[in-house]
Amino acid sequence: METIERYFPDLTARQRAQLAGLGPLLLDWNERINLISRKDTEAFYTRHVLHSLAIARVCRFDVGARILDVGCGGGFPGIPLAILFPEADFTLVDSIGKKIRVVNDLIEKLGLENARGLNIRAEQAEGPVDYVVSRAVTRMAAFIPWVWDKIRPGQTGTLPNGILYLKGGDLDDELGETGKDYRLFDIGRDFSDEFFDTKRVVYIKKR
Repeated sequence: METIERYFPDLTARQRAQLAGLGPLLLDWNERINLISRKDTEAFYTRHVLHSLAIARVCRFDVGARILDVGCGGGFPGIPLAILFPEADFTLVDSIGKKIRVVNDLIEKLGLENARGLNIRAEQAEGPVDYVVSRAVTRMAAFIPWVWDKIRPGQTGTLPNGILYLKGGDLDDELGETGKDYRLFDIGRDFSDEFFDTKRVVYIKKR
């Protein structure tokens, strides 16, 4: 939490409490269901929460914005973003039922009224939405067709509506396969931990 507060000093008391509560709840579930790597548990707030919140350094969502988190796993990046943007609306989807059971338990225990988890495939999610967020689910050329038609054109945040995708490594070849214009935001420019040195937010505008 000290790391989170260093980069997000304007959190409300409620947001601090929710983020502080997320770690113990998730790590308790992780003892029963493998949600995150065991080696990541000690760096949970850096590698999962702060990584998720990197999207907020790229785009801030307006009141009423609709966000779809595809392949949310244990709730990332959707739950930290739902805490940060309580007046936006979040739907988190994953095809694995036990993960969504965890997600909905976290949502309930954290008192998040602006989020819900659904055990469906990405293609089954209902639109329209303003933004799609995700964290390294698959190659972008496969991912984009799942969600593209669900995103409505417009601007419901500090960037025009579109896809905000967390991914690392050399992405030029992979993104070239998509045929879409894109922007890369280097997370390491905002967050000093070496974990973020090769991590990026991929942004694709809905035209």
